[in-house]
Amino acid sequence: MAASCGDIQVKEIDKRASGQAFEVILGAPAPDAKGELPLSPPKKKDLSLEEIQRKLEAAEERRKSHEAEVLKHLAVTYGEIRLRVMFSSTAQPNS
Repeated sequence: MAASCGDIQVKEIDKRASGQAFEVILGAPAPDAKGELPLSPPKKKDLSLEEIQRKLEAAEERRKSHEAEVLKHLAVTYGEIRLRVMFSSTAQPNS
């Protein structure tokens, strides 16, 4: 079975119980059709010195906050390890 509609042709390739396969053939592009337009790079906004300084300060604040969270987590973990070591040393009989 082959169907045609303008510049598009559809041919049935395979018909099975699991489904059908078709080949779609597109016609040649119209002579007045424009090709793909080149993508222009995004326009960069000029940053003032104050904006750059504000962004740097915000980044430094994020770094400090992250470091504080990591140190807090390490302190909790270290405390748990110390408790386990102390418990295991008191639980074992001394020889």
